Amino acid sequence: MSSAELVVTTAEEQAEAVETAGIVRGNLRFFLNELRLVFFRRRNQLLLVVVALFPLLIGIGLKVSAPGNGRGGGGGGPGSSAAFFNQLAGNGVFLTFIALTLLLILVLPLAVSVISGDSVAGEAGYGTLRYLLAVPAGRTRLLIVKYLVIVAFGTAATFIVSVVGLLAGVALFPVGPVTLLSGTTVSLGAGLVRVLLVTLYLCVAMAAVGAIGLAISTFTEHAIGAIAAVMVLIVASEVVDQIPQFASIAPYLPTHWWNMFDSLLRTPVDTPTLEHGLLSFVVYAALFWLIAWARFTSGDVTS
Repeated sequence: MSSAELVVTTAEEQAEAVETAGIVRGNLRFFLNELRLVFFRRRNQLLLVVVALFPLLIGIGLKVSAPGNGRGGGGGGPGSSAAFFNQLAGNGVFLTFIALTLLLILVLPLAVSVISGDSVAGEAGYGTLRYLLAVPAGRTRLLIVKYLVIVAFGTAATFIVSVVGLLAGVALFPVGPVTLLSGTTVSLGAGLVRVLLVTLYLCVAMAAVGAIGLAISTFTEHAIGAIAAVMVLIVASEVVDQIPQFASIAPYLPTHWWNMFDSLLRTPVDTPTLEHGLLSFVVYAALFWLIAWARFTSGDVTS
């Protein structure tokens, strides 16, 4: 290769590198802007405050009722919050697991559904969707950024429950080595690692809810309708999961594996159950994101 050709090649590579860096910076700015819009919106901030209050209220309620109910609750099977009540009086770490289990019934899915249902339908309702699509890189990039912001919000809400529950548990109950549901006692540090793993597991679960909400949001211009549809789907899944006659389809429901995080609180860890749960979440997230993409990239945007 001659020196002239080498100079041309180098110049082209530099131009491509500059263009790539510009695209990355543009995408990052777009993501950070969407992140600011979601997290600094007053409604969403109030939603996170409400999410944070629940673990605290649960802890105070259990502390107040503890003298009159020393046993703290009966035994419970896998996925039942009752399995944690016996442990709470001796170790405040278990308040985190109780809060997560109770808030999984409605509060956490509602928080994620509000953000995901509003993600596209809200823009269409406000008449701003066309202006967003005028930005280069188009609909696929917009959908990716919207979903990443939904995941970030769901992750933040889940960690808020865990952190507030842990702090309230430390303040209200004794704290020490953690006795797992299998009867094995581990150090406090190892117990906190279990708390982190449980929280991350549920973050993936909420990411699946976010994908469902994003997909539904692409089919309507009314955010309230999309939010309601997500919650109806989640509640219906939870109800069907409790009916023995539907046991054969239960493993395929979006909510079935949520409470299986108690597999992390046993020795040895029930790895197959966790893998099934994570696979279910990933499949739901991928499937509904693709539905959202197919709908959003092929439909006409009039708002």
